[in-house]
Amino acid sequence: MSEGSRPRPLKEAARITQMLDLVLGADRFDHVPVNVIDLALEYSRHVAPENPVHEVVERNIPGCVGALVYSEARPRQWAIMYHADQSVGRRSFTVAHEFAHYLLHRQLIEEDNRFDGGAYCDENAIVRRDGSGIELEADRFAAALLMPLHDFRRQLPAKVRADFEALGRLAKRYGVSLTAAILRWLEYTETRAIMVVSNEGFAHWAKTSDAALKSGRYIRTRDTVFELPPQAFAVRRDFSDAALTGVMHQAGVWFAEPVHEMCIRSERYDLEITVLQFESDGPCFQEEEKASDVFDHFMRNG
Repeated sequence: MSEGSRPRPLKEAARITQMLDLVLGADRFDHVPVNVIDLALEYSRHVAPENPVHEVVERNIPGCVGALVYSEARPRQWAIMYHADQSVGRRSFTVAHEFAHYLLHRQLIEEDNRFDGGAYCDENAIVRRDGSGIELEADRFAAALLMPLHDFRRQLPAKVRADFEALGRLAKRYGVSLTAAILRWLEYTETRAIMVVSNEGFAHWAKTSDAALKSGRYIRTRDTVFELPPQAFAVRRDFSDAALTGVMHQAGVWFAEPVHEMCIRSERYDLEITVLQFESDGPCFQEEEKASDVFDHFMRNG
């Protein structure tokens, strides 16, 4: 199947979202998140009764977060696997990601010699939403299915600055991790914001809102090492209520303008999540800034 002939991820997610809204009601997220495991099993039986998702199971998959595999016998039976010891929120996104591979890419996965019995997805492809090609398509589908923008934007309007209380409430509403909820918010917010995921004082990766990027505010982590400033909560190992609420740093700490920083730590994954938010108006992007950095950032974030 050529790239041009494959189903489009957002269109497929919208189709299923409309179906769920009709069946369960437009207020369905007021009651329960998407049960993506049941959805994958039931929906696949309707769209491909000869080749459905036969099971969704937990497995120990070294080096991978999730996988979509198929049987040797024909007609093919498919299975979604998620790596053991994932939080409920991460598991939900992983299963949705693999369900996307089933809906969008199963013919490619079955026919292309680059795949050996299935698609195996590591943390870069799923948790960081930093993949490319079919991995990026699967991430877009998963986010749109689990956190439909029409509902998300009603809960947190595009012009409103966020805090961990609001973002945590949205993570619970959609049954996803806090990281996934923040990434979804950054996709549409009109505020200038950056998320930084770090450990031991160094950034693993970062995601920037369009508004921040257009004003020249971003953190480059690809092929470089970014060290957090000494005043950062994550560096000071301060994960108190003050870190959750946040503090306004003066110009020169993170960037050449003041920025509000808040931070939360995940002991389970041994990582810190820092969210930076600037004032509503900022400097216009200067052409003389490194164009390659901006290009890399656009490519990294789709």
